[in-house]
This record gives sequence, structure tokens and C-alpha cells, in this order.
Amino acid sequence: MKQEKTCKVRLIKILEILRQDSDGDNYLDSTEIIRKLNNMGIECQMRTLFDDIQVLNDYGYEILCEKEAGKPNRYCIEDRSFDVSELRILLDAVQASSCITEAKTEQLIDKIADLGGSHRKELLKSNIVRFNTTKSTNESIFYIIYEINNAIENKQKISFNYFDYNEKHERKLRRDGERYIVSPIATIFSDDNYYLVCFDGRHEGVAHYRIDRMENVRTEIEPIDKNIKIDVRKHKQEVFGMFKGEEVEVKFKANQTLLDHLFDKFGDKVKFNRINDEELVFSAKVQISPMFFGWCCSFGNKLQVLEPIEIREQLIDSINNLSKIYKEEK
Repeated sequence: MKQEKTCKVRLIKILEILRQDSDGDNYLDSTEIIRKLNNMGIECQMRTLFDDIQVLNDYGYEILCEKEAGKPNRYCIEDRSFDVSELRILLDAVQASSCITEAKTEQLIDKIADLGGSHRKELLKSNIVRFNTTKSTNESIFYIIYEINNAIENKQKISFNYFDYNEKHERKLRRDGERYIVSPIATIFSDDNYYLVCFDGRHEGVAHYRIDRMENVRTEIEPIDKNIKIDVRKHKQEVFGMFKGEEVEVKFKANQTLLDHLFDKFGDKVKFNRINDEELVFSAKVQISPMFFGWCCSFGNKLQVLEPIEIREQLIDSINNLSKIYKEEK
């Protein structure tokens, strides 16, 4: 029985060594693998290693072998859960995310780079672009996300305190410290921040809270409201900057140079009708808010709200009010 256990452990450790220290560009020879096993307190002979690798191959692990006369066999395992380009995307996303603290960012970068194996880890880390991203200071972010997901999975409400920062960067609790109690629906990543989408009994419709501004999160015994129905994907497309507002279908006129931006914002289901060689019209459902008006203005004369007329007038008022601020004498 002891010998059987030793065999099983040896197979696992051989696989771990190959996954960590080998890839298509870096093979390990038999003597190096045996040395690493011995350092772990596992005895292994050359013939035993050959047989163990054959067993692993028989079970689909695809361990490659290079043979050369008079030299030990060399092995590598190329099959990995992520390739280098996929790991690069994950690393850049973590580095650019403002909802993850500096310390948690470094921890995640290490873990993700480890997935590439020891030879690629340093290469991946050395090529990271350090974005000038303002990072959150909420070190409980991972615990909060875990608690939210657990509550969503078990269809239970959560409660939490919610805070803002004052001019001294001190946390100030909203509602004088009274806990929020909500029915969680989903978490959404938008504009480098993480949001909880939920139903809050104090408001009509859907509410949003920045996860990095939440603390003391806990799952409640009370189940979520049963009448919750929302298309989260559609909701995200309609919400600008996660600010709540009245949902309205708006007709726009746009310069064709904005097509990439408009596809990014509204998806590829929006239908465009061409007016001339340079301009198009389209309609999309949006939630009207100051953030929406700011988004419209960000494209200058290349985007124009056509209908409804009342939304057009609200946009004009917003522009005029902003203009007055800069025209006022100090």
C-alpha cells in the first residue's frame, strides 16, 4: 500500500515539475527531473521515470520527449490552461483595474504569471506596462466580491456600509452608518470600476454601488425579492457610467468616424441609416443622466441628439448651464 501511495505521489510531482519548469522552448532532461524529485524526498530511477511519463501520456497529458544518442531523454509539457497572449491580457487587465489595490495587484500579477511556468514568468512580469491608474485602498475587495457572489448563488440578501471620501481622504459612511440591505443581482465591471447591481427597497428599479466603497459586507438570512427580473447585459449597455436615470429611446445623428465608438457602446445590433457620405442616423435606448449628456458632448460636432425634442432641450440646457459657470466673473 505504501509503495502504491509513493507511486501516485511521484506521478503528481513529475507532472508539477514539468508544468512549472518546462515548455516548448525549455526541456528538462531525465537527470534534472530525478534531482528535483530527490530534493522533495522522492526516490526515482531512470527507468521508473520513463515508465511514469509513459503512464501520464497514456492518460492524455501529452508530454513531449526528445531523444539523442548517448544523452538522457529530455521532456516538456506544452499543454497549458493559458497561452502567453491570454496571460498577457489578464495581466494588463489587472494592472489597469482601479478597483484592485496596489498590494492585491502585485499578488494577482504573481499568480497569473505563475500560470506561464518558471521560464515565462519573469518575461511576462518584465513586459508589464505600468499604467498611471489610481488604485483603490480597500484591501477587503476580494472578500467583498466573494460574499456578494455567495449571496447571489444562494439567492440571499446582503447588507453593508457604504462610504465616500472627504477632502482628507477619510472614509465617511453614508446614512450615518446605517446598513444598506439589498437583493444582489450581479457584479459589473465598467470604466475600470466594479459595481454591484441590485434592488434596494428604498428606490424604484435597479440600484448600483461601487464595490470598493462597500465595507462590513455580510450575507443575510432573508431571501432576495422573488419578483426580480432584469437583463443584465442589456442593462449594462443602457447605463452610462453606472448613473441611474430614466430610460429613453434616443435618435442620434453621427459622423461615420464614430462607428467604432458607437459599436463599443451599443453593440453590433444597432441599425444605422446613411444620410450622406459622412453622416448616419441611429436609435438606441439610454438612461438619461448628466453622464449621458457629458458623453454626447465628448464627440463635439460629430454627434447630435435629434429626438425626443425634450431630451434635446435638456442637453442644450446642460450645455448652457456649464457655459455660464465659465463665463461668470470671479
